[in-house]
Amino acid sequence: MADPAGEAKLELKQASKEVKESENVAEKYSAMTVSKNSEMNMGELSSAFSAVPTHKPVKKQIQFVEDKQEFSRFPTKAGRRSLSRSISQSSTDSYSSAASYTDSSDDETSPRDKAQVNSKGSSDFCVKNIKQAEFGRREIEIAEQDMSALISLRKRAQSEKPLAGAKIVGCTHITAQTAVLIETLVALGAQCRWTACNIYSTQNEVAAALSETGVAVFAWKGESEDDFWWCIDRCVNNEGWQPNMILDDGGDLTHWMYKKYPNVFKKIRGIVEESVTGVHRLYQLSKAGKLCVPAMNVNDSVTKQKFDNLYCCRESILDGLKRTTDVMFGGKQVVVCGYGEVGKGCCAALKALGAIVYVTEIDPICALQACMDGFRVVKLNEVIRQVDVIITCTGNKNVVTRDQLDRMKNGSIVCNMGHSNTEIDVASLRTPELTWERVRSQVDHVIWPDGKRVILLAEGRLLNLSCSTVPTFVLSITATTQALALIELYNAPEGRYKQDVYLLPKKMDEYVASLHLATFDAHLTELTDEQAKYLGLNKNGPFKPNYYRY
Repeated sequence: MADPAGEAKLELKQASKEVKESENVAEKYSAMTVSKNSEMNMGELSSAFSAVPTHKPVKKQIQFVEDKQEFSRFPTKAGRRSLSRSISQSSTDSYSSAASYTDSSDDETSPRDKAQVNSKGSSDFCVKNIKQAEFGRREIEIAEQDMSALISLRKRAQSEKPLAGAKIVGCTHITAQTAVLIETLVALGAQCRWTACNIYSTQNEVAAALSETGVAVFAWKGESEDDFWWCIDRCVNNEGWQPNMILDDGGDLTHWMYKKYPNVFKKIRGIVEESVTGVHRLYQLSKAGKLCVPAMNVNDSVTKQKFDNLYCCRESILDGLKRTTDVMFGGKQVVVCGYGEVGKGCCAALKALGAIVYVTEIDPICALQACMDGFRVVKLNEVIRQVDVIITCTGNKNVVTRDQLDRMKNGSIVCNMGHSNTEIDVASLRTPELTWERVRSQVDHVIWPDGKRVILLAEGRLLNLSCSTVPTFVLSITATTQALALIELYNAPEGRYKQDVYLLPKKMDEYVASLHLATFDAHLTELTDEQAKYLGLNKNGPFKPNYYRY
């Protein structure tokens, strides 16, 4: 028969032993963490916690491996190579809709060296893999579901063929959303040849799907600079086919035609440009008296600037950063260079997730808007040593210089949300003393001699379309605006548009917006005759003067 008194003494003795062991562990852990000179490695940490007793005895104690692994602040060169390989391998296994089938092929052969033919027997295209066309068609069909207004425009105007005879050469991002626009232009009677405005934004399967339908596409993800200009040239320089309309995003196509094919350029009936950079180039040509064709500035139309630039970037900035870096924004210090519509969208999104956001600006009006929205306006040099993320969205050049990159802290992220790749001085980073390490698609570690590394995204090119995707619905608004601008310029009577840069007519902006309201089941209030007379307006619009700022 068991002795109760003896068992009680034994339990008391065991409890006292456990308390003493716990105190020893606590002292050991405290000593390791408090001491400034001691370094705690994984082996010591595992030993400390494995020594903590459980309340109930178990038959088998799970132990950590006792390897004494030392972790220095910066990995060795060999360690960096190993880490880079392991991350790259794991990242290619994860799914990203931006890449989708684009990165699934191990074929490193340049598309320029391949002989490909579509099902119709045509070889007038150059894409990564024409066999991906079926996958690209699915992507396009998904995009069509959220681009109902553009599809509606296609159905309304398809019988009239307002673009019959138009030969449009385009240089834009080639995505599923752009494909819906291109196929709309074809349905309205146009012939199209297309290339990419960004070497990283092309969805290869979408390019294949367009090529399969007969659109001459010259583009693939990961082009070199030489490939980029070769593709543009192949679009323009085609025997028996001469373009008469240009749809550009960035001005590279316009610039190439102006310089290389001036006689062809003079016969163009109109240019539609949708980016800040491209519009800036057009105004420079116009000011110098060298613009010999009318051009439509779509970027500054209300339906582009106030929707694509603002709402699109508000959502896609987070998508691009998350997919590439897995960064958590709460508490991070972020500086956004530029507080135009793109900057406003980026700042709003980052602030909502708890980031501490600074703004740099040259314009006192935009700077005041940033202040009133609760952001601190600073010079970049004032915060360069402390920020975690830098986002450029100015359309300017050398916004972030080599000197500033040298002063950034270890692990900082640098990216661009403007169209042009000139905002970050990437060229200055390609020097012998700096090591470039590809971590995953569109993510590079630039490593300084002391081991500091800065994370550069998309080599300074447009983040959202290079590293993720953008909201389809917003692109429907932009695409509809572009289609109407092309129709307007192509069908305008001679003399309506001179050799200058024009804004989209206000009535057309309002029409684009009205097409998209049905998606939200929105119902507009109608003016009475008395109200319209009081305001001096037509009941059907336009409702605002051209100088009105939304």
